[in-house]
Amino acid sequence: MRLNQHLRNHTTRQSGNLAVLTLYAAVAALYCAGANAQEQTQAQGSAAASEGANVLKAVEISVKRTRSSTRLTAQEVQALLPGTNPIKALQTLPGVSYQTADPWGNNEQNASLFIHGFSTQQLGYTLDGVPLGDQQYGNYNGLSPQRAISSENVRGVLLSSGAGDLATASTSNLGGTIDTFSSDPLAQRRVSLEQTLGSYSASRTFVRYDTGAFGEGNSAYVSFMRQNARAWDFNGKQGGNQLNGKFVRTTGDDKLTLYFNYNDKTEPNEDSIVRSNTETYQPATRPFFYPDLAGYLAYLNPTTSATPAAEGNNYRNYYSAAQRTDWLGYAKYDLRLSERLAWTNQAYYHRDQGAGLVAGPIGVAGLPGLFGVYFPNQNLKQVFGNSGIALRTTEYAIHRGGVLSRVDAELDDHHVQAGFWLEQNRSSAYRRWYGFDANNPTSPYDKPTGRPLFTQYGSEIDNKVVQLYLQDAWTVQPGLTLQAGFKSSLQFAQGRFPVQQKAGSITGNSPALPEGSIDTKRWFLPQLGAVWDWTPRDQVYANVQKNLRQFVTYGAGGLSPWSLSSQAGFDLFKATAKPEESVTYETGYRVKRRADGGVLTDIDAQLSIYHVDFHNRLLQITSTPVISSINPGNPILANVGGVSTNGVDLSGTLRFGSGVSFYNALSYNRSVYNSDYQTGASGATVATHGKQVPGSPQLLEKFVLTVPVGLVEAQLIGDYVGKRYATFTNDKQVSSYFLTSLSLYARLPMLTGDMLKDAKLRLTVTNLANKTGDLNVVVGSAANTYNTYPIPPRQAYLTFSTAF
Repeated sequence: MRLNQHLRNHTTRQSGNLAVLTLYAAVAALYCAGANAQEQTQAQGSAAASEGANVLKAVEISVKRTRSSTRLTAQEVQALLPGTNPIKALQTLPGVSYQTADPWGNNEQNASLFIHGFSTQQLGYTLDGVPLGDQQYGNYNGLSPQRAISSENVRGVLLSSGAGDLATASTSNLGGTIDTFSSDPLAQRRVSLEQTLGSYSASRTFVRYDTGAFGEGNSAYVSFMRQNARAWDFNGKQGGNQLNGKFVRTTGDDKLTLYFNYNDKTEPNEDSIVRSNTETYQPATRPFFYPDLAGYLAYLNPTTSATPAAEGNNYRNYYSAAQRTDWLGYAKYDLRLSERLAWTNQAYYHRDQGAGLVAGPIGVAGLPGLFGVYFPNQNLKQVFGNSGIALRTTEYAIHRGGVLSRVDAELDDHHVQAGFWLEQNRSSAYRRWYGFDANNPTSPYDKPTGRPLFTQYGSEIDNKVVQLYLQDAWTVQPGLTLQAGFKSSLQFAQGRFPVQQKAGSITGNSPALPEGSIDTKRWFLPQLGAVWDWTPRDQVYANVQKNLRQFVTYGAGGLSPWSLSSQAGFDLFKATAKPEESVTYETGYRVKRRADGGVLTDIDAQLSIYHVDFHNRLLQITSTPVISSINPGNPILANVGGVSTNGVDLSGTLRFGSGVSFYNALSYNRSVYNSDYQTGASGATVATHGKQVPGSPQLLEKFVLTVPVGLVEAQLIGDYVGKRYATFTNDKQVSSYFLTSLSLYARLPMLTGDMLKDAKLRLTVTNLANKTGDLNVVVGSAANTYNTYPIPPRQAYLTFSTAF
């Protein structure tokens, strides 16, 4: 029977005790009254029940977890703005720095995430256990959470900010994991509707139909989402359609789950602003011209097709966009073999077809030199359709499938878990150039069609991953648990270029891009931890864990050995380079106290202290003067040795009578390089020793103030991000910022009756004070240059939701 109880509480245990302290503010803020919490639980139906997700009861400090973990419930994910990307919802948590240009967090080109000094591609991501890759903007091994599931179907999000669980299916989780979970179908038949309207003609529509229970233990739902939102500073419309479906069949203690996701979206992109000592023109934004083709043709030099010289590298393109179409599905079976033994198996498949588009002038950024290689002694304007515009595409494809298997065994005071993850991923990336006919122009929403003028290169990579793990949780005595285990991570990657670049087409390019295989095997990555319930209200935990990030298997640039400029460079990298590795030490104290009388009723607090030794840190350094060049050279990969990180998170919630609460989180992080490094052939020393990792702020401060007034709850959210260095040598930096947002949430009992159920209205205002400045920074140079994106202006959104 102990295994039965353990398995029922498995997800809650995995969610971690840190949720008590860091997220109670949002819980109290949005569903502070017991009646409201009960109503919300009923609305969640069986999905909430299966998770133990009663909002107030979810706050328990006795959860056995040896590492810092924080859980967001479905309600908390939707609290910032209904439909929010699950990753963006984490920005209120301690130690998390997240920036993106759109309020939903859907735009992937300009998203920036740092957690305890680790960037987006150094974390692990899953949906219901299915790996989502490393979230690199250029597709190659996964998809973003918002493309894998509609936000309204998310049951919860689990952030492990120090070190992820050994079972996490990821090859990139150096600095922690973000696990997203889908909701289960409801037990009763129900149609849910949610409509959001807002600034810049934004519209988001979500409809979900739950079948309720039918047959012998069956239930299912299907949902549809459509979004259309114009960018705040140019006429580009972000949007698309998404379809989700989930089927659950329960037979006794066994459970079959089938999940399907289809997502088709287009994101018009804005170019980042180039910052350097030589760029005198510094615009507030770099919007594209589309659909004003006549204006753009007048903007270009009629002879050379160059942009105005005064604008330098901050010129404007006609349009730019990211197109992504994804199919994702899995089948999962939870089998109870005995009272003390359970076996879970899951198979998944993901297919992606995508393209990154840039339509811009043929006379800038070294393009005449590139085009001259392919069309020597020809009139380039005539070659490209007499418009002076070329359409550059990077066309992606992903075909990946895998299997996950886990066995749970209860052996007296030991809970033993063992499992494996297998995946094969075939990905490709082709860089193509098309002409642009001014009499028959294309748009950022058109799929690339027709025959390209030329294909600059094409990569094909076949990557196989094997991950094994074994761990034991030993209950030494009531309240004290020791956990130990290890995982093995193996990667077998083969890359080739069916289409090679021509010599001289880009900076640093040799006659042929590198081909070959790299196999990486790390058999022993250990973990040791403990959690002690010192008293029923006090808990101490400690954990030490080793992780690695396997080499990136992307053939179109980035931090990948297949993006190096020569076969000799690749062979040297293969023989000498080592994957990035980290050893994370963390300890913390969690406390929950109820005040005896007075205005203050409850106090929750947490203190988390961590240290990370990061070895074999690889830097991607641009080989061109501009980081975001339209024709970038092969990147330089530099091993800068180690990085040492020390940090502390302190957060707490004060709850007062009548549902008023105040949550505050203060985080300090110092991540510095341990040594200088030498550049390529010249051997020049770059002074990075003691320098802060750029892009990662040292200081973060967040707060959430919640005040209920009658049927309305008002929530004020503050987010302070300290200064961030913008180069590896820290000679440039971007200033700190402080942004606030406001949310007003109201139930509408006057609209609730026989037809409509649970009618609600939410008003969300972002950037309440309408602040300006640099939101996020793009790093890629040792010194002198970096890029930024601006802070979006104040925006407002109104959401009506109901069910029937």
